[in-house]
Amino acid sequence: MALLDKFLERGVRKGTLEVHRPDGSSKRFGTPSPGYPDVSIRLRDKSAERRILTDPRIGAAEAFMDNQLVLEQGDIMELVQLLRANAPWDRGGEVKEKSAFKTATGKLVTLVDGINRAASAKKNIAHHYDIGNALYKLFLDTNHMQYSCAYWPEDGMTLEQAQTAKLAHIAAKLAIEPGQRVLDIGCGWGGMAIYLAQNYDIKVVGITLSEEQLALARERTKEAGVDDRVTYELVDYRELPKRGEKFDRIVSVGMFEHVGQAQFNQFFKSTAELLTDEGVMLLHTIGRMGGPGTTDAFTRKYIFPGGYIPALSETVASSEKFRMIATDVENLRLHYAFTLREWYKRCVENKDAIIALMDKRFYRMWIFYLAGATAAFESGSMCNYQIQYTRLRRTLPITRDYMTAAETALRRR
Repeated sequence: MALLDKFLERGVRKGTLEVHRPDGSSKRFGTPSPGYPDVSIRLRDKSAERRILTDPRIGAAEAFMDNQLVLEQGDIMELVQLLRANAPWDRGGEVKEKSAFKTATGKLVTLVDGINRAASAKKNIAHHYDIGNALYKLFLDTNHMQYSCAYWPEDGMTLEQAQTAKLAHIAAKLAIEPGQRVLDIGCGWGGMAIYLAQNYDIKVVGITLSEEQLALARERTKEAGVDDRVTYELVDYRELPKRGEKFDRIVSVGMFEHVGQAQFNQFFKSTAELLTDEGVMLLHTIGRMGGPGTTDAFTRKYIFPGGYIPALSETVASSEKFRMIATDVENLRLHYAFTLREWYKRCVENKDAIIALMDKRFYRMWIFYLAGATAAFESGSMCNYQIQYTRLRRTLPITRDYMTAAETALRRR
């Protein structure tokens, strides 16, 4: 009890957290402050506190999942926001390097977890994406089913409008020309491939390792009337260079996070081999605003086994080895936070449907995941990077004006 109190006294200064224990005692931490939530929780048995103290991140998550930690005022989004906002990454106090031991331990965990060879990659993808398309339909945008950061250029946009704007934003950076062949690595449910085929006279090949996604992508593409120009394949990206494939444009949205740090070099080697000399690639990925890190235990166990969020430094370092020229880099700092709040809201609205599909423990796990991710993008070190690559320095115009012109034209359609 004393240990948890000390932890919360240090961790909750703005906003308030009231903790009710199984012995009937209660204690309040923090001070009401504008912009910070006031939350009340109940620990239903003694083991909940032990789990939290043993490993605050996964312990708190599992206590919430098992209904040992119950919200009495506020929700899990507000609880996680309260704790994370009190220690913001971008102005979080003393700047110091990690200890050598902590750095070495983190590197070892990341290396082992991120081996992610072709044999395990499909299994890891299935863990998250083959849990059923019905779940994703309950909270993703209805137009494109984009399970990645949306783009919010205007206030008051709906999730559907923001995801369409994201597709236009990316398409503009690809500088697509008629008759080109485009590869979509990690095509999801086909949203990007369909959008590109609807707006350009091109051929698109989408690849995925998720059987559930593949089936629905094909169905959605046929419904959109572009199945004559879009094809899909259940194949690992590492197999394509072996077949001598070449593409004028490559796009990858929300897939690089699944590659694993140990496979970064292989990813860029493969994409460099797949891209024509005059080709352009756009990589859209969650990233770290600090240096390389480690995937937390909760995410490794429950959400993205084998996944790893890359720092910009290590991403570019890998691509440089294969003479991939980073011609444009954009940091989408808060766009994913807006997106995640929309997903969270829709999941809460569809609570009964999600429980019917899965169960109560899964529902609590899922909203904890979305709440934690939101806090990471609002107050932690997470962001989204869009990195444009070419093989030749003269491939694209030497100013960014062409992007704005193309994006404006697409959004007017």
